[in-house]
Amino acid sequence: MAAPETKKSGIIGDISIALVVVTILAVLILPLPLVIIDTLLVVNLCFSVIVVMVSLYVVDPLEFTVFPQMLLVGTLFRLALNVATSRSILLNADGGHVIETFAEFVIGGNYVVGVVIFLILTIIQFVVITEGAKRVAEVAARFTLDAMPGKQMSIDADFNAGLMTAEEAKARRKDLERAANFFGTMDGANKFVRGDAIAGIIIIIVNLIGGFMIGVLMKDMELIDAAARYTILSVGDGLVAQIPALLISVSAGLVTTRAVSDSNLAEDLRVQLFTSYKALSISGLFIIALNFVPGFPRAPFIIIGLLLLVASFVAYRKTQKVQQVVDDEDETIAEQEAKKPENVLQVMEVHPLALEMGLDLIPLVDPSQGGDLLDRIVPMRVQIAMELGFVMPGVQFKDNLNLKPNEYGIKVKGIEVTRGEILMGYMLAIQQPETDISQELVGFPTKDPAFGTPAVWVAGYEAQRAAQLGYMVTDPTNVLITHLAEIVKNYAHEILSRQEVQVMINKVKEKHPVVVKELIPEMLSLGDVQKVLQNLIRERVSIRDLSTILEKLTDFAKLSKEPDVLSELIRQSLSRQICNVLANEQNIIPVITLDPKVEQAIQESIQQTAQGPVLALNPQISQQILAKLANEVQSATSAGHNPVVLSNPQIRPHVKKLTERNFPALVVISYNEVAPKIKIQSIGNVAISFGG
Repeated sequence: MAAPETKKSGIIGDISIALVVVTILAVLILPLPLVIIDTLLVVNLCFSVIVVMVSLYVVDPLEFTVFPQMLLVGTLFRLALNVATSRSILLNADGGHVIETFAEFVIGGNYVVGVVIFLILTIIQFVVITEGAKRVAEVAARFTLDAMPGKQMSIDADFNAGLMTAEEAKARRKDLERAANFFGTMDGANKFVRGDAIAGIIIIIVNLIGGFMIGVLMKDMELIDAAARYTILSVGDGLVAQIPALLISVSAGLVTTRAVSDSNLAEDLRVQLFTSYKALSISGLFIIALNFVPGFPRAPFIIIGLLLLVASFVAYRKTQKVQQVVDDEDETIAEQEAKKPENVLQVMEVHPLALEMGLDLIPLVDPSQGGDLLDRIVPMRVQIAMELGFVMPGVQFKDNLNLKPNEYGIKVKGIEVTRGEILMGYMLAIQQPETDISQELVGFPTKDPAFGTPAVWVAGYEAQRAAQLGYMVTDPTNVLITHLAEIVKNYAHEILSRQEVQVMINKVKEKHPVVVKELIPEMLSLGDVQKVLQNLIRERVSIRDLSTILEKLTDFAKLSKEPDVLSELIRQSLSRQICNVLANEQNIIPVITLDPKVEQAIQESIQQTAQGPVLALNPQISQQILAKLANEVQSATSAGHNPVVLSNPQIRPHVKKLTERNFPALVVISYNEVAPKIKIQSIGNVAISFGG
């Protein structure tokens, strides 16, 4: 049953449009009775009001795609009415009751006022509304056409990705085509509105001149009577035509300027204009303040100002209620989330690296207070990655009320490993070998948190004086960054997890898949590789060239599966890299050697256990070795050297473990780790008396 009804309604619509066009032609050609003219003028006014109302409540411009054609038909109909009314005015000196009423009621029978109002309406329509709508339509048409290829490609991409069906893609392409056609036709249709405004001016001038001549020459009217009669009728006719034309122009502007929204204009205005209680309250106070200007009427300003203040209060209450609802919902969601087991697990999670700070140090990490600690973390991570080949994890920043206000603590895997103090507003002057210490600085003596070097917290001019005396002067942020970097280097072997090793190996696998495939898991497990890498970075041997390390592990894994043995073999393979860091500009490494009897005592004290080789050296001999070594290190450091201990390969890892507690930064190498082009310079020897 639906098809016949649709067909019937379509036929009625076609006949109606045809009748409208025929009516327009009849109005243009045939003289009409005043009753019909009045009726058509009312129809024209009613039609204009309907168009304005529809334009106000339209959500999407494409809901009113008939507007360009309707604008053309409406303009033609209005011009035809102008012809009919002009004919009646010139022939009969009468335009009907509608025109008479407009002339008497709107302009009070004063034709001068009528001319002025007509000109004002024409200027508003022609200069402001029509020109603005025309420009908007031009820009909209241009942008719509320019964006069509990109939108079509987007539709094709979504369809190919399976995000929409063929019917949905077809509908979106159809909407895109309709939008392009609509804005293109609106660009042309606005020119009809412009032409209509011009025609209205010409018609009223013709009616004035023609009516004046007909009244005086053909109807024998007095000059003043003819001028008054035809001027009032012509202006009334112009107003009757111009007001609907103005409404249509406004409708064109409303449609072309309609932005993308989920609601109509009235709703958008309510939400976007009248929900800001701050704007309403300030506006209300301003209007009330104008009431005190001498000469202004007080009642309108007070009433409008009070209304704005009331509206502001209502908007404020609504905003508070909405915010309260949002806060309640957030609290409910937070409580529900906190009860979930996975969130409890998140609280239990131990971060690999954390920095806890006292309250006075918070500005260091707060960008709004000028803190740049977060920005300086990035280059520090890059430096560590280049130096050790180890990707430092992100740092968790926390405030800790248990710390002193100017104190900080660094945690590795949840355990605090060090603390330090920083004086905000001061600079740290760190003593250097070339520093002139004969002159005392005014400040707070301390030690460099990173290396334990004597230092002084200084401020103002004293910082400049410290720099002149040879101190290295640095700011609090740099002090903290340097300390954090040293902690990361010292504990990198603990921070390097198996998951991170897997990520590094996957990166190598992209370019060297054969090496990884041959080694893991055929010859070594991921855990064994992790232990080797941990042993290397424990002594600050860079693992940046991971592909080479994995290749060497592939070769050495045929000889031994023991991570400690593999680590020593890898160190020997990386001899050039190790020596390059330790040697001076003349390719010389200043070393402290061990007396053969000391090496023999250490080697004889190595015992094999289930956990691997362990050094079980006599405590008295250990103390003597460490005491002698301390003297040699002190002498070498005083001479400006960065000493390195040199031993035979069999005892090197045990010597390192023996000296690690007392000299954590002391490097121990073996004879097999000395590269061919590197020279050795002995600057000390550790020899002790064994007695009896």
